[in-house]
Order: sequence, then C-alpha cells, then structure tokens
Amino acid sequence: MANFQIAQLDEIEATRCPCGHARRAFDTPDNQVATMHMVDIEADSKTHYHKKMTEIYLVLEGEGHIELDGELYPVKPMTGIFIQPGCRHRAIGKMRILNIPIPAFDPNDEWFD
Repeated sequence: MANFQIAQLDEIEATRCPCGHARRAFDTPDNQVATMHMVDIEADSKTHYHKKMTEIYLVLEGEGHIELDGELYPVKPMTGIFIQPGCRHRAIGKMRILNIPIPAFDPNDEWFD
C-alpha cells in the first residue's frame, strides 16, 4: 500500500450531513489521522458539536455566517475557521466550504443539544 492518497473531491458521492451535503475524502477504516470534506452548506444547517474532533473550515464559495457558541460571524471566500471540540457551531447561508476534521471524521462524534 502506498504512503499517500489522492482524492478528486468533485467525483466523490455526496453524503447528507448536519450542514447539507459533504463529499468526504480519505474516509477509510485504516486512516484515523484526518479527513477532508467539501461541503455544500444548505439553509437547514443544524447546530452541533464534537467531543473529540477539531475542524478547520475554509470558505470556498458564497457568503454567510458561522455561528460559534451562539455568536454570529460573517464569512466569505477565503475565510478560515478553527473549531475546537465542544464548540457548538453551524454555517448559515448558501456556500461551499472545505472542512478538515482532526482526527479523521467519526459520525459517532456528532452531538446535538
């Protein structure tokens, strides 16, 4: 097995998530380090948090807001957001983001109040 992976994010099938639809790269059972998601944010984004994962967001397209622990912050292309475990968050507005979960994404680490 090679010591690298390459992903074509726009060719990965989208999966429903609390923020809209995500295309999840490097989401394999043998990778626990980090994953990369291209997420299309939709109007029904749900507030959630993680107990273990840190997330790094990069807004690629669109504008809107990010809600972090109840406070709204404006975002636009090239805005980066560092979200630590326990921070309740959601994206508001129609946009596309790149999300890097560390450690690798675990669907059992999505929590809702």
